[in-house]
This record gives sequence, C-alpha cells and structure tokens, in this order.
Amino acid sequence: MLRKLNAPTDMTVGAPWRSIVAFTIPMLIGNIAQQLYNSVDSIVVGHYIGDNALAAVGSAGPILNMLLVLFIGISAGANIMVSQYFGARNRESLSYTIGNSITVTAIACLGLILIAAPLIRPVLVMLNTPESILDWCTDYLMISLVGMAGMAYYNILSGILRGMGDSFSALLYLLVATVLNIILDVVFVAYVQMGVAGVALATVIAQVASSILCMIKLTRMREHFDLNRQMLKPAGTYVKTLVKLGLPSGLTQAIFSSAMIIVQSLTNQFGEMFIAANVVIMRVDGFAMMPNFSFGTALTTYAGQNVGAGLQDRVSKGAKQGTLLAVACSSIITVVLLFLGKPLMGIFTDTAALVDLSYRLMLILAVGYIAVAVTQSLSGIMRGAGDTMTPMWISLITTVALRVPVAYGISFLTRTAELPHGRQECIQISLLVSWVIGALLTVFFFSRGKWKTKAIQQ
Repeated sequence: MLRKLNAPTDMTVGAPWRSIVAFTIPMLIGNIAQQLYNSVDSIVVGHYIGDNALAAVGSAGPILNMLLVLFIGISAGANIMVSQYFGARNRESLSYTIGNSITVTAIACLGLILIAAPLIRPVLVMLNTPESILDWCTDYLMISLVGMAGMAYYNILSGILRGMGDSFSALLYLLVATVLNIILDVVFVAYVQMGVAGVALATVIAQVASSILCMIKLTRMREHFDLNRQMLKPAGTYVKTLVKLGLPSGLTQAIFSSAMIIVQSLTNQFGEMFIAANVVIMRVDGFAMMPNFSFGTALTTYAGQNVGAGLQDRVSKGAKQGTLLAVACSSIITVVLLFLGKPLMGIFTDTAALVDLSYRLMLILAVGYIAVAVTQSLSGIMRGAGDTMTPMWISLITTVALRVPVAYGISFLTRTAELPHGRQECIQISLLVSWVIGALLTVFFFSRGKWKTKAIQQ
C-alpha cells in the first residue's frame, strides 16, 4: 500500500473526480502541514515573546514572500513541463527538465542572496515598520534569506514530484519537516531564548531537511527519467521553456507580493495591535485557503498530463468536476469561520482585544473563499494546459489595478479626527473585492477557451 502511494500517478485514466480527489488529499494535508510552519512560528512567538514579536513576524511576511517568487515561478514551470512530458511518456525531455530545474534553482539562490541581503533593512524602514519591531523583522528576514536554498529546493523538487503524480512523497517529507520545525521552535525560543531569530532558524533547518528528502526520493525514480551531469547542464531549449512557463506564475506571485508590501505600508500606519491582528488573520486565512490551493495544483497536474496525452475532452470534464469539489469545500470552510472563528483566533494570542479585532476583520473575508475556489481551480487548468499568461494578467488587474487603489481609497475617504488613517477595514474590504472580481474574470477567460491551444507537448 505504501509503495503504491509513493509511486507516480497516471491521471489520464479513470474517473476524473477520483483522480483529482486522490491527488488533492495528500496535497491538502501537505499544504496544511506547510502552513503549520508559519502558524507554529506565530503561536510560539505570541505566547513566549509577546504581541509585538507576533507583529514583527507578520511584517516580515510580505517581504519573505517576495524573496520566494523566483522559485515559485521555477516550480510552476517545472510542474507544467514535467506533467506534460510524463503524460506523453517523453523520457528525454522529462530528464532534461528535471536536471535543468535543479541547476537553475542553484544559480537563482546565489544571485538572490547577493542582491537582497543589503536591501532588507532599508526596505523595512521604507515601509514604515515600527521602530519597536524593526530589529526583530531584520533578524527574521536575514536568517530566512541565508537559508533560502532549503525553501527553494523543497518548492522545486516537490513540484517535480507532483508533476509526475506523486503528491504522497512530498506530503510525507513535509510532515517530517513540520514535526522538526515544531520541536526546534520550542527549543530555540522557550529554552535557548533566541527570540524571533530562533523561529526563523527552526524553519530554515526544517525546510532544508524536507528538500534533502525530496532529492533522495528523486534519485530513486530512475525508471522514469535520467539524472546525470549531462541533464544538469543548462540546455537552452529547456531553460527557455522553463522561464516562459514559469515567468508568468512568478510574476503573478511577485505582483501579489508587491501589492501586499504596498498594503503593508498602510497596515503599519495603524500600529502594532492592528499589525498583530493581521498576522492572526493571515494564519487562519492560510488554512482556509489550503483546499483552494490544493485543488488548483491538482488540476494543474491533471490538465498537464491529459493535455500531454491528447485527451482534451477529459480535461474539460475534470475542470467542471474539480471546480465543483473546490467550491463545496470552501463553502464548508466559510460556515466554520462564521461560527468558530473567534476560538481559532484565540489560539494565537491571549489578548482578548486582539482576538475580537481579528475575528471582526476575518468576517469580511469569509465569503470570499468561495470566489477564490473558482479562480484557483480554473487557473490551475489553464496553467496545466500551458496558458500561464492569462492567470498572470488577471492577478495584475485584481491586485495592482484594483486592490491597492481600493485599500488606499477607503482609507483616505474614511479619515476623521478620531481616525487619522481612516478605517482599518479598508485592508480586508479591498482583498474581498479583488477576490470576487478575479473569479468573474477567470470564468470569462476560461470560457473563451484559448488556453486549449497552449500545450508545449503536441
């Protein structure tokens, strides 16, 4: 049984919804485990250090996400290429894709460290980060940057495994890393008293462990591809395709992270309590989003394999069934948040006022998860088919042209003597508006069907 779960999955046969669910469940558990990284960080920091330290971790989050966008792009491109070549049984192209992904990631890690390290503190100052948490934010980001290779390689290698239909191995290794992260968090913060730096170090060590396990797994799958010096040597065709497919996904995440950084500057103006409330919301939001991201990734692999095999009708059928499943899951999560949101907020802090503020703001977002389910599912199909540009443009419109102006607009229009920066709800309202418009745009462009002509494996 374990061997079967550990093996690559052929998603070109069987009932589409069964293939999607079987792939999504390990993905969902894995995404929940990955979210535990940040959540455990926040819980430990909030209880052992205090609310200001919780705010520091939250303020560092958007910048850390920006540092990761390059690897998210490489991972997305590799996932699409691997799934299509695996579905087409093209061993040579599959081998070059995997080898070149590993090499490009190493080059990107080195370049990022050299460029970003001197800029971290100046960027935090530019974003109006409160002086009381500035040093903590800097320490957290510097340690995360130095350990970026572990985070990068887990994303890339787990994406390759999922592209071949193996979502179980990535889950297994992530669970191991999550347990390690929890143990190290408590040890470094509660016993060694390293503070926020200890939380960052624990996460880095755990993610390095998960990336090593993924690499070991890949070296044992030689029946599907070759991995040698020749395959590791950059090959123009494959690097170009990797960049072509991954760049839009990376830019999408970069756009999203940029919007978060711009909005973070507005968030910081509301003070440490509001920053901490947003950290709590983001942690709960991370779990609420997991089914959406899991179905989106599953449908990317599903579409990639079936497009590679030339089964277009099966892709369309899977898109309908997968989207319905995602919407059903998000509807359940919305109900849970409405009735149990306050106890969930209480996990992260003992401060009653912070719990009440976080819950009030979270209620604004709750219904929006259903809209995100539609966006993630249909975008996953389009990406898997090779159309990564359309989701990128939709993200550009909703996050830059919509979310940022709405947030700052509401803030400006609601300013009073008592509220010099406007109403705090502007952050959550702008996010909800962008989610709903994004879903409508995604349905429109998916229905046009141009994504069906973008396959790289003809």
